[in-house]
Amino acid sequence: MDEARINRHGFRVLFEKELTDHLESWRFWILFLLLIVVGAASLRGAVNSLTSAAQQASAQGAQLTDFMFLKLFTTSGSAIYSFSTFLAFLGPVIGIMLGFDAISSERAGGTLNRLAAQPIYRDTIINAKFLAGSVTLFLTVFSAGLLFTAGGILISGIEPRPEELARIVIYLLIVWVYMSLWLAIAVLFSVLSKHAATAALGCIALWLFFTMFLSLLASGLAGLVFPGASGGNVLDVISAYRLSTGINRISPYYLLSEVTTVLMNPNVRSLDIMSTLESQNGAIASYLPLGQSLLQVWPQTVAMIAEAVICFGAGYVCFMNKEIRA
Repeated sequence: MDEARINRHGFRVLFEKELTDHLESWRFWILFLLLIVVGAASLRGAVNSLTSAAQQASAQGAQLTDFMFLKLFTTSGSAIYSFSTFLAFLGPVIGIMLGFDAISSERAGGTLNRLAAQPIYRDTIINAKFLAGSVTLFLTVFSAGLLFTAGGILISGIEPRPEELARIVIYLLIVWVYMSLWLAIAVLFSVLSKHAATAALGCIALWLFFTMFLSLLASGLAGLVFPGASGGNVLDVISAYRLSTGINRISPYYLLSEVTTVLMNPNVRSLDIMSTLESQNGAIASYLPLGQSLLQVWPQTVAMIAEAVICFGAGYVCFMNKEIRA
């Protein structure tokens, strides 16, 4: 009991120290301010785009659809991406920044031996570092999301409905899971690499592969497996699409894009091409309730959580088996 109490105290002290280091780091504040700046710019662009759309609809005697406040998160301006796109791109960068030197910097500075010599369990070190980074990401995501929401209400004058606010909160929670996944990947590379620069380069290379190159690889493999798709064969086209989609869903970036599509656009009823075509035949035009949207994105959310658990578990096992006292 005394050992457990001492370990809990050591965990709390180490967690508070790591959290303080993150929140006082100039790297963190630079990226956080960058996220706020691009969020403000994307909000202005979204408001301008929606204003133009409203004027055109009014001139044609039409009405805009419901859930207009959600469109502030997903609508891009004429020269800038949407806020959801910036979260998908900058989220991994923030997660990598918080974790790429979690262990390697301690090893290089000679302080890892001192931490391991304290009366705490060995896994307390990596657990406290990951939890501190995850809490920092939680504060970052919800701070930026609440500022964007408040700015959207003030600038656009659109009053969000309770369901829209619920969708925004759930979306921000999934973005937090997405960023925590990249934190777990960064911690894994930090355990495996002796130098922080090597861990950072490895994480960035993996991020670029998942974000930009995996879709090209998936399209190429689908074309090789189903060559009839290029000739317009319907069955091959559908099979190639599903194979390409299945490969792309390895990427956290693609999973988050699907979550954003369903959660922030209640008009999307399915992500599968055949289900979408079948639902259009005789379907009544209506919005998907929040519960049904959650059922649509539940597999993507579970996949991101599973990937985060696997990456952190691999880093945990490697850290527990690594010799650090030499």
